[in-house]
Formats: sequence, structure tokens, C-alpha cells
Amino acid sequence: MKQGQVVGGALRDHAFDGKTIVVTGGGTGLGRAMASYLLELGANIVIASRKQEVLDKAAAELMGEKGGTVLPVKCDIRDVGQVENMLAKTLETFGNVDGLLNNAAGNFISPTERLSANAFSAVIDIVLKGTVNCSLTFGKYWIAEQQAASILNIVTTYAFTGSAYVVPSAAAKGGVLALTRSLAVEWGHYGIRNNAIAPGPFPTKGAWDRLLPGDLAQQFDFKNRVPLKRVGQHQELANLAAFLLSDYAGFINGEIVTIDGGEWLQGAGQFSALEAVSNDMWDELERHIRGTKGS
Repeated sequence: MKQGQVVGGALRDHAFDGKTIVVTGGGTGLGRAMASYLLELGANIVIASRKQEVLDKAAAELMGEKGGTVLPVKCDIRDVGQVENMLAKTLETFGNVDGLLNNAAGNFISPTERLSANAFSAVIDIVLKGTVNCSLTFGKYWIAEQQAASILNIVTTYAFTGSAYVVPSAAAKGGVLALTRSLAVEWGHYGIRNNAIAPGPFPTKGAWDRLLPGDLAQQFDFKNRVPLKRVGQHQELANLAAFLLSDYAGFINGEIVTIDGGEWLQGAGQFSALEAVSNDMWDELERHIRGTKGS
């Protein structure tokens, strides 16, 4: 793909007709982008977060852009009672629910010793406990109804390895990764698939401004860490999410799919930083190696 080229949708029209998908953190950023594409494909959409005014505005805009029906539900996923209410409102409005996209998250970039216990808990409670609350609430419903369904969790590539300076998020996302694989096995015989996406850099205005305020975003230009030398487009993530939630991915279960342009592998390779070596320097290195062999 050429730099700056806009990506289109990947699935056929009406791929989600008659289905209802719940997207946590669906009022802004990547959650909204994924919700928008699922709506375009014919799904009934429920978007949830803690701010009703943000949800109402997003729902009106999405329906104005794409048509269809979007139900905004205020829900703090840290509170299982509110999650149960979200499920009840979904069923009351649409009569069914077929998929859950656990996207809501929180994060701090900070030396860990600077974080209070409350700051640590705030991230763990949203990312891990919130995902557990939603997965268990919806999973229990589907099991009782003997209904096949799909759960898709948004993790991150540092869930594989851990990461300095985002330790609460790394710990929580690592837990979600383990939850995904565990429930994939345990609930597979119910027809409930559990998968996850590990995105690399997909800039969003609000989240990235909070994480990297001022000129920090320019100083730490993430595209320089990506072999493709660009960041992701929201539609690219939305395409993958829609596919994994769809019937087309019916035999994919327990997978964590990385979409990061090769960033994670770039950091994992011991000599990957040698891309900074110029051609002239490679020539000199080659002459040196040949000279050493001849001695």
C-alpha cells in the first residue's frame, strides 16, 4: 500500500445483517471506528462507556453517516451490575446479541515507582476486571441460551512480553491474553469463540494526546519503529475486527492476531537496529570481513 493511500472495507455488504454487536469504549477512537464499520455491514450496534453525552453524540453521528441503529448505553464495566444492565438493555432493544468487542481500556505512561496503588488499580480494574465482567456476563447468557457467539478482545503487542513504563497496562493486557486463550478452550464446545487483536500504533487524537502530551508525540514518532514506516489506519483495524467477529472466521478460536506493520518483530530482533547502517558503512564492513577472512 502506498503511503497515505486510504484503505477500504474488506467484507461484503450486509455481512452482519440481523446480528447485534456490543462494543465497549465504542464512543470514541478505535472503538468508534470498529463500531462504525460493523454498523456499515448491517449490524445493530451497542456502544458503551462511562460518559452518556459522548455516547449520545457518537450514536447520532454514526446513524447519520451509516444508517442503521446504534444504542448508546452508559456503563462502567468495572461494575458487574452495570454490565448486566447493559446486556438487559441490549436484549430489550434488539432481542438478541451475537458478539462482544471488549475494547474499553485505560493507561498511564510513567515510571512505575511514581504510580500510586490507586492509579495501578484504575488500569487493572478497567482493562482486566472490566473484560472479565463483560465476558462472564455475556458468556453465561449465551451458555444458558445455547447460542453460538463471538468475543473479541483488544490487547496489545506488549501483552506478549511486558513493557517498562506501562506496567499496569502490560499486566492487565497480559491477563486478558490469558483469559482469551483459556476461554477459547473452555467455551469452545458451546460455540463461543474467543479471539484477540494486538494492535501496534493506531493514533487516536484523545488517547495519544493524553499519553504523549506536548511535543512528546513528535519526539517519539512511532512510525520510525515500524518496518513499513507508517502507522495503522483505523479502517485496517476495523477490517480485521469485523472478520474475526464474523461467520467467515468461524474456525478461528483462541488466536491473538498482531496488526502492527512488523513493529513487534522489529523490536524483538537483536540486530534489527542495523537498518540505520548506511550503504557506505555496509561496504566498509564487507571489506573488513573479507580482509579478516584472508588474514
